[in-house]
Amino acid sequence: MSELITPEEFPPAAGPLVDRFARSKHKLRLSLTDRCNFRCHYCMPEEPEWLPKSELLTFEELERVARLFIHRLGIDSIRLTGGEPLVRRGVPDFVARLDALRGLGLRRISMTSNGVPLRRHAAALAAAGLDDINISIDSLDPERFRRMTGGGDLAAVLEGIRAARDAGLGLKLNAVVIRGDNEDDVVPLTEWAMGEGISLRFIEFMPLDARGGWQPQRVVPEREIIERLEQRHAVEPVPRTREPATYYRVDDAYHLGVISTVSNPFCSTCDRVRVTATGEIYPCLFSPVNTDLKTPLRDGADDDELEHVARGAVWRKGRGFVESAGYVQRAITMHGLGG
Repeated sequence: MSELITPEEFPPAAGPLVDRFARSKHKLRLSLTDRCNFRCHYCMPEEPEWLPKSELLTFEELERVARLFIHRLGIDSIRLTGGEPLVRRGVPDFVARLDALRGLGLRRISMTSNGVPLRRHAAALAAAGLDDINISIDSLDPERFRRMTGGGDLAAVLEGIRAARDAGLGLKLNAVVIRGDNEDDVVPLTEWAMGEGISLRFIEFMPLDARGGWQPQRVVPEREIIERLEQRHAVEPVPRTREPATYYRVDDAYHLGVISTVSNPFCSTCDRVRVTATGEIYPCLFSPVNTDLKTPLRDGADDDELEHVARGAVWRKGRGFVESAGYVQRAITMHGLGG
């Protein structure tokens, strides 16, 4: 559902990209596709219906959106998401097109992936200008990993991680922790990541899953994650920044992150905005409605008009999870919205 914005609700026509609560936006999540080679239950329906390719923004349109947000709206960091972004053909070439926008103010190009396609694409992505990549890995147990991802191959993900490292990409690992699924992986995952020298962030299970399985009791809160680690390691909190994760120093050396959207939301410092692969602006993961950017884009709107739409969409951003604190009723699911 698209959100209509009346003229009197528009923010100032120039200056930083801000919402009603004075939160400035510097990071754009740009989804390339709703398709994925995994079927993670916390992200995707059991039988997803893929959007027709004609509904997806072309790479030319995505580049124009990126240019608009960088040059007109002060975005300096872009993360490519999906679905699995690398199931779309031509992504390394698109990264190179984004890399050409650095002179306009873009500082960082990132990606979120399940890791499997990196065996083929990591070197090309690094050569095209990708700075870093986040890879999802929810368990080190192959069978548990297969269950959580709907058939995913852990060995292929580990191979993708190695390929990303060999290509010189910055690397972070993400693990969604769900009670009854993988809470016993907190310590093994941490110790493995420490041994590999790779940054790891645990993510609390959020009410965004596509199968309606979220329940408060299935959330493993930040405090419990840390308590599990404290049984084997010295854990010390690090002062919080504007990043979504709270960081901890483990054994006085390793930095571990926890994204605690449910138990300790970071909404007050959120600096992100999302554009789906079909051109809708969602200023928050929990936004119940969107603002349509694709229609004016394809109807020939100039940059002034598109900037007007984008500023209005962000201005209407709500407070976030602290305001909704539960499921958001909307047609789009996580794989379509982008992580």
